[in-house]
Amino acid sequence: MTEKALVAVIMGSKSDLAVLEDCFSTLKEFGIPFTGRIMSAHRTPDIAAEFAKSCEKNGIKVIICAAGMAAHLAGVVAGHTTLPVIGIPMICEPFNGLDSLLSMVQMPPGIPVATVTTGKPGAKNAALLAVSILALADKDLSGKLKEFRRAQAKKVSEADVELQNKLNA
Repeated sequence: MTEKALVAVIMGSKSDLAVLEDCFSTLKEFGIPFTGRIMSAHRTPDIAAEFAKSCEKNGIKVIICAAGMAAHLAGVVAGHTTLPVIGIPMICEPFNGLDSLLSMVQMPPGIPVATVTTGKPGAKNAALLAVSILALADKDLSGKLKEFRRAQAKKVSEADVELQNKLNA
């Protein structure tokens, strides 16, 4: 995006890109400028640490980290910034993302990582959580988020009416 990024989306591997498309499209839907990067807590630890340290001075407000297996990316990033960090555990072999999930939710006291579910649903929810955080200081964005929630509720209600009509026919 051309505007100054408010959200940084970091993935541990290029293979995570397909899952993060829902994150990117959700941020775009809300008009949130973001940047995307590939870096690893283990293979490029100095780059990850320096990036995390520079986010606040570069105007980033929320960092989203997607990683699989040991999934230390979100924790490493959180250890180098006081900005909110949201972790997306990636689904991978041999534990189907459970290993990633556990490594993110078991952060030591004092270095929090907000963690969403695995895979594509997690990618969308990470973006929505970032929107919620940013909406605390942005009334227009808060209004967009409330409208999004109303639209979701409307879809569910319409589906229920459709089901009831089908069952009562």
